Amino acid sequence: MSEIKTPNLLEVKNLKQYFDINMGFFRSKPLKAVDDVSFAIKKGETLGLVGESGCGKTTVGRTILHLYKPTGGEVWYNGKKLETKEDIQEFRKKATMVFQDPYS
Repeated sequence: MSEIKTPNLLEVKNLKQYFDINMGFFRSKPLKAVDDVSFAIKKGETLGLVGESGCGKTTVGRTILHLYKPTGGEVWYNGKKLETKEDIQEFRKKATMVFQDPYS
């Protein structure tokens, strides 16, 4: 019996988000906020990104939504790489970041 392959709804490949930190007098140093993150989500699945404060959870979400331009890596939605402004805008209509309520 063969296994039925379900296509990925969202696939993140080697996502990187670096920020330049000004060290003064024309020097900067990269801060690796997100470094080589990969995962895939199939239709009907849910992903929870969990971690300590300051570990990059929000940065991953913002980079996937292209609110930050990724330093490296790829984001694919429904088998299509998110590259054009139109593709990104269409994806943003269907994707949402949900933040935890620390008081619940």
